[in-house]
Amino acid sequence: MSRIELFRQHLTEKRAVKVIAGIDNFDVESVKKVVMSAQESGASAVDICAKEEIVKMVREMTDMPIFVSSVVPSELVRAIELGADAIELGNFDALYKSGQTFSAEDVLRLTKETISMMGDNRVFFCVTIPGEISINEQIELARQLEILGVDLIQTEGHFSSDSQVSGVRGLMERAELTLSNTIELSRNIDLPIMTATGINPTTAPFAFAAGASAIGCGSCINKMDSTISMIATARNLVEIAEKNTQKVVELV
Repeated sequence: MSRIELFRQHLTEKRAVKVIAGIDNFDVESVKKVVMSAQESGASAVDICAKEEIVKMVREMTDMPIFVSSVVPSELVRAIELGADAIELGNFDALYKSGQTFSAEDVLRLTKETISMMGDNRVFFCVTIPGEISINEQIELARQLEILGVDLIQTEGHFSSDSQVSGVRGLMERAELTLSNTIELSRNIDLPIMTATGINPTTAPFAFAAGASAIGCGSCINKMDSTISMIATARNLVEIAEKNTQKVVELV
């Protein structure tokens, strides 16, 4: 079984866990720790930035599926040449910090450009739906992406650096929008959905309950200082995902 087929299997079983290093994380040592935590925990894939040196390094480090994220089509195509198993247009949430915004038209244009540049060298393609456009726009964009042959869509929530709410309530508020987006999209499209933004051991069960086939988990892992803690958290998320598979099997 190829690397990406393993991820596809987890997706079908509604238990895929993608550990995100960060689209703007160019710290080699940090990325190494994230990759190690993903690999040791049994996660389905790891998601890294498109910097060539980092893509090459991670490809040499692991045989697990590698997603490379960028909003620049040429970087995504180059990542395929360097050994990426999947590409992702998005993880926009990290870019909002610098004041960037993305409309449905932007995403559709960039998706078409990436597909055109890939040509016959096409790989698994995930696209993030901007969380701050209206839900009707999200649904229509997702339908257009499905027509284009995109394999997976990723939802996101609202970026905020000034939240004063702590504890479980803060965690739930951070994930509230991405969870509601997941519910609405899962009701209206056939593409599998990966829920990201604010997903951690507290909110992950809600993501699967909302209709996600996968979760994308970043800051709850990549912001930790201890590799042991990173592995433990990633493993917790994998166990939550595996429990979701058991529930799905029981319902069939």
